[in-house]
Amino acid sequence: MTSVFGNLGIVGLATALTVLLLVGIKGGGKVKPLGWWPCLVLGMLAGSAYAAAGGLFKIVPDLVHSGLQAAQGVIPGLGMPAIALILAIVILFKKLTTKQVAILGLVFWYAASGAGGMWSTVSEAIANLGQQVA
Repeated sequence: MTSVFGNLGIVGLATALTVLLLVGIKGGGKVKPLGWWPCLVLGMLAGSAYAAAGGLFKIVPDLVHSGLQAAQGVIPGLGMPAIALILAIVILFKKLTTKQVAILGLVFWYAASGAGGMWSTVSEAIANLGQQVA
C-alpha cells in the first residue's frame, strides 16, 4: 500500500488544498484552526499545485500574473525578484490574518517561482513531486 486515498491526481491535490485552506482557516470542528505558518506553507503548496493542474485552476496563476504585470506597469523596471522580496517583507512584517497569509502565500509563490533562482527550482521540484504523488 503506497497511498491512503489511491491516485489523488494533481487536480485532486489542488482541490484538496483549496478545501483545506477554506475550511481550515476558520476551523470550528474537532481540529484547531490552521495557524500562521501552516497557512503560509499550504498557500504556497496550493499555488504550486494550481500551476501544475492547469484547467480551471489556471485562473489563479493568470489572475496573479495580471496583478504582478500591473505592478510592473506602475513601477517600470520592477522585476519578479523584487516583487517576491517585497511580498516576503509584507508577509513577515505586517500583521496579517491567516486568510491574508494564505492568499499572499499563493501570490508570493507565483512571483518567487517566476523570479528564478532557488525558488524556481523548489517550485519545479514541488510540481514534479505533485505529479509523482498524484
